[in-house]
Amino acid sequence: MTITRLLLLLLALALPGALLSGCGSGGDATGEGTVTPAQQTGVEPIASDPANGRVSLTIGSKNFTEQRVLGEIFAQGLRAAGYRVRTDLSLGDERTALRAVKRGEIDAYPEYTGTALLSFFGKQPDELPKDPTDAYDEARRGFAEEGLVAFPPTPFTSSNEVAVTKETAEKLSLQKISDLKGEDSELTLAGAPECRQRLDCLLGLERVYGLDFGEFTPVAIAERHDVLTSGQADVSIVFTTDPQIQRESEVLLEDDRSMFPPYNSSLVMRKEVALQAGPGLPRTLKQIQARLTDENMQELNARVDLDGQEPAEVATAYLTENGLIPPG
Repeated sequence: MTITRLLLLLLALALPGALLSGCGSGGDATGEGTVTPAQQTGVEPIASDPANGRVSLTIGSKNFTEQRVLGEIFAQGLRAAGYRVRTDLSLGDERTALRAVKRGEIDAYPEYTGTALLSFFGKQPDELPKDPTDAYDEARRGFAEEGLVAFPPTPFTSSNEVAVTKETAEKLSLQKISDLKGEDSELTLAGAPECRQRLDCLLGLERVYGLDFGEFTPVAIAERHDVLTSGQADVSIVFTTDPQIQRESEVLLEDDRSMFPPYNSSLVMRKEVALQAGPGLPRTLKQIQARLTDENMQELNARVDLDGQEPAEVATAYLTENGLIPPG
């Protein structure tokens, strides 16, 4: 067994909500008493409607692992419902993705409620709702004014967090973000390139916490953990669903001034496309994302980032293991 597979096994054992197997259990060779995937997960299989075949959908995503996996899950699930689906994944940051859907280059993409409120709708960190439902409702209203429909969000939330290595946390006695004050001028912060302008990233750390880092290092999202372990950065902005947090024994600093909002993911679609897709679309989307819990999303990300699987492969596994589409 490779180290990567061992890490994945340990991760799966540590997560009680890890993906449920789509295989029947509890029955004998005759099949009597077999538990179906739908009975195991409480989610009914996606039903294909021939009428959906008249609707073409292009599903997009932003340019990091979780978004690519979500894009593939929605695309494959909607394809199973009979829609004609294409994908255009790895578009770029949130503004690039929003521009693409508004221009009609794509029809829908998954966006995080907190990101939308901060980046699109002019909210300041101290104005952000702390309740996930309130955050979704505000984001939904904002998207509606742009001619977009934000469907009900996923169970999981993928919040930005401030991470340091265990060694750094112990050396500097760090438990919460405000503990960085007084040490910040000697520290390097790493984050995605757009972090400089985001209120849930460097800009917010400066305004809300009064931090002034010695250096900011823009890095690709996939490298935000590598720069910590290699010593290229002392502090990094990461996602709570990143599997590397457990693998590398990183420490997430408490957001003691509540800077980071809820980040549940909502599929955002052009209104005219949502109307064309018909009344069965919301039910199908609810089925697709019902099992996207925090634990399952971290496991899906791990299968890509730790085990080297392709997002499309991981998405198929999620849908089959949860009984939403038939195997094979």
